[in-house]
Amino acid sequence: MASLIPFNRRNNDLFNSSFESFQNMLDDFFVDGWPFRRNLMGDTFKIDVQEENGQYIVEAELPGIQKNDVNLSLDDGRLTISVNKEENIEQKNKNYIHKERRYSSMSRSIYLADADAQGVKAKLENGVLTINVPKTQKSDTSIKIDID
Repeated sequence: MASLIPFNRRNNDLFNSSFESFQNMLDDFFVDGWPFRRNLMGDTFKIDVQEENGQYIVEAELPGIQKNDVNLSLDDGRLTISVNKEENIEQKNKNYIHKERRYSSMSRSIYLADADAQGVKAKLENGVLTINVPKTQKSDTSIKIDID
């Protein structure tokens, strides 16, 4: 049962009495939303980046997202994945007492220093967006320096 209590960010000093802690717990429970406080980790999508055969493979988990809700851009090596989703179910001839709509927007950026903007391919399948970004061929400019 203790794991259902949200983290109390006000409980950071050593002199809180147990009654104050209980009051803070109740305030957090009724004010902060259920079941957990929104945070950056929970509000964004997960990504994986691999380097393989002269290209980057970026996979983003986007369950329930359609491809027309996703915007991709590559600007000076910065790959940006943006998602804008709006849920509004229209049902006519209903006497609503309560009706909800949802709009969410998320964005992630990844810096790929040697990304080649030509030939980038993206595919959304089964809730996973896969982006193949080719790498530019850089010549080796390092030189060996002899020590006297």
